[in-house]
Amino acid sequence: MLAPREVDEYILPTERRVLRVRQHWTVLLSPMTQTAFVLGLLFFLDSKVPISSVHTIIWYVALATVFRLTVFVLEWWIERIVITDKRVMQAKGIITHKLAMMPLSKVTDLTFERTLSGRMFGYGTMVVESAGQIQGLNRIDYMPRPDEVYEALTELIFGDKKQTRSYMSYAQTRPGRRV
Repeated sequence: MLAPREVDEYILPTERRVLRVRQHWTVLLSPMTQTAFVLGLLFFLDSKVPISSVHTIIWYVALATVFRLTVFVLEWWIERIVITDKRVMQAKGIITHKLAMMPLSKVTDLTFERTLSGRMFGYGTMVVESAGQIQGLNRIDYMPRPDEVYEALTELIFGDKKQTRSYMSYAQTRPGRRV
């Protein structure tokens, strides 16, 4: 009941899921580094301060720091990016569940940005724009496999829907279905 709905529950029966991913794991590098730094500092303080009441405070701060990292990891785990043959969706949130969506028919411009670290680790930023409007979903950072995502979206937006590689590979995985 408190768990967020699975993003596949929002897909209509007339839609076909092309791609489903979560943000690249490197989105967690900053919170993990911050947690490691704070814990190292707390352990250093714990070894230098002889007062027992300070040890208790340090322990609670360390616990809060680990809890903070756990929340970041849970948010990353729950967040999903789904591309169907009709729209792009991003579902996220632990307590407050948010679903952002943009119909592919509204997409006028599609941009991928890849930094040096993004090229090394395999992620990028996807910017989806529509005609003069700011949609609920216009920028997705840390998109994994951006080349594959760009190719799939380009085929869906500009290609023949029955001839796209993503459709053909989908049809091949479903024996007995007509292409």
